Amino acid sequence: MTLRVTMFAIVFAVAIIFFLWSCWQRFSLVTLGRADNRFDRIGLRFVNMLLYAFGQKRVVSGKYPFGWNHFIFFWCFLILLISNTEFLLHGLFPEVIALSYLPQGLYYALALIFDIVSIVALVAVIVAISRRLWFAPKYIDAKTVDAFVILGLVGILMLAFFSLHGSDIALGNEQAAAYMPVSSFVGMLFSGIMPATLETMKLVFWWIHAFALLGFLCYLPYSKHMHILTSIPNCFFKSIDKVNTQTPEVFQKENVYGAGRVDRMRWKDLFDSYSCTECGRCTDNCPAASTGKDLKPRLVIHDIKVNLLHNGGLIRKGKEPQLPLIGGGREGSVKEDTIWACTTCGACMEVCPVFIEHVPKLVYMRRDLVEMQAKFPDELLSLFENLENRSNPWGIIPAERGRWVAEVQAPAFEKGKTEYLFYTGCAGSLDTRNKRNTAAIARILNAAGVSWGTFGKDEKCCGDSARRLGNEYVFDRMARENIKVFNDAGVKKIIVECPHCYNTLKNDYKQFGGDFEVIHHAELISQLIESGRLKLEGKVDAGRLVFHDSCYLGRYNGVFDQPRKLIEMATGKAPLEMKKNRELSFCCGAGGGRMWMEETEGTRINMARVNQAMESDPDTICVCCPYCVTMMEDGLTDIKAPEKVKVIELSELVEKALK
Repeated sequence: MTLRVTMFAIVFAVAIIFFLWSCWQRFSLVTLGRADNRFDRIGLRFVNMLLYAFGQKRVVSGKYPFGWNHFIFFWCFLILLISNTEFLLHGLFPEVIALSYLPQGLYYALALIFDIVSIVALVAVIVAISRRLWFAPKYIDAKTVDAFVILGLVGILMLAFFSLHGSDIALGNEQAAAYMPVSSFVGMLFSGIMPATLETMKLVFWWIHAFALLGFLCYLPYSKHMHILTSIPNCFFKSIDKVNTQTPEVFQKENVYGAGRVDRMRWKDLFDSYSCTECGRCTDNCPAASTGKDLKPRLVIHDIKVNLLHNGGLIRKGKEPQLPLIGGGREGSVKEDTIWACTTCGACMEVCPVFIEHVPKLVYMRRDLVEMQAKFPDELLSLFENLENRSNPWGIIPAERGRWVAEVQAPAFEKGKTEYLFYTGCAGSLDTRNKRNTAAIARILNAAGVSWGTFGKDEKCCGDSARRLGNEYVFDRMARENIKVFNDAGVKKIIVECPHCYNTLKNDYKQFGGDFEVIHHAELISQLIESGRLKLEGKVDAGRLVFHDSCYLGRYNGVFDQPRKLIEMATGKAPLEMKKNRELSFCCGAGGGRMWMEETEGTRINMARVNQAMESDPDTICVCCPYCVTMMEDGLTDIKAPEKVKVIELSELVEKALK
């Protein structure tokens, strides 16, 4: 064994032991999180991993052209993993392992591939550095030491590769020189150097390559580029179903609820924090961040990781964490204002390349603030009291829920006779403006001959706002009471007009045994027209009509096409589209309980959305949600929009077409 081999074996052993120890120190902390089954449906998870991790589907989608640079980087990394593995093994066993020992044709092919891929990787490094220096978007921290260290190590690795092989080619020792165009060019530059000097250069470049490679490996667990190790499995562990609900209990031990400590989150939440690529797409698409709020989803995930690394060792030893997860006022703690700024619209989760689940984490922290600390914005005190005492956000007496019924002579739901329960929701039955939508839906149902009925004054709030605001205790009680009432009444099918009620009854209630067939009025009306039970007689003149996608109907539950088809049938033309539409729609600002809270920071979200709508110079803004009706109308008033611009709910538009 030569001196070089012996020295390299020592360096290699130290580096590998340090790397494995570092990985163990970090990844073992993930086990502190609570249980979460992410090992079901293995076949589908494997397909997701191939599509999103190896196929980089989300990385290259949307408006992010530099995603293609990452795609190139990723595949160069995978291909050069073979070359670098051979480099390490050849360094340890030079007489046994070498690419040159392969059949000549295969060796030449690999030599060509590695040479071309290496120059492509070097170009990708240059592009990445240039972007951070001169073209950096606002939603990332561009000029960080961490980023430049990683990019620098990769760049050094590529330059050392060419210099090493160039020296070999200049010495005449590389039989595949004709198949290595870049290395041959470097070899040509070295052609006038004395052989002894070339041998020294070759040795120096070999060690540079070795130290850059092992240095990269050792630094990896301590940088944001740890996602190189975690993003592929994180795509495997992604939620199979749409993340449109919350876990009923984040943590319950000795009457502790919510995630006031990092170990009270799920293990997947902790693994998410390691998998974040810090690309900033979540922040770029967050309506709160876009309007100047303190919330930056990327930083929330970063703080969870920092908190885990800071407190994990203490928690594992049974000691109390030193750095609070919430409100610590430093890196690793999430500010309370940040937690309350979220509208739970889900835009962050929709664009994340590695499927980090931001919204549940914020809701878990809200639960701790509400349930354990009783710390929440003042305006929520009356909301929670009203929900508990009178089962609606305003505290209106329950008898008022049924007042709209007289206008259309709505029938009461009868067990065994009525097919659909029309669940109007709080806004649809108590808000003066939105009662018009409710009445319009009722008339449409009557025109189609649908068997339907209501609970009238006996209907109760579904509890959506309570759950999204973190008051899981109140939601739990409301959900179980409603499910019992539905079951006792023989309810099987439910029509809703509010997407928040829709999502809660359809998805959240299943966790409590409430398995009902829930349908939004846009879906049902589409079915009625397609089956011939409902016919639209006229074309409504709504002028230039632009459509706004509700987050909880569209992004959360995939209802995009039905409203657009109904608009086209009712008006004779397809609606105009906002720049942010469908899966990437921009929130109206009312979700996540924000309907009942003031916006004291930055620009109002509903004003931002209305301004986006006004870019189409519309006469009408069409929506499918009572909350959106309120927020869009208020937004039009706030921006002093022309009086000609009106907000219409889809049911009102369809009702007009009936006439």
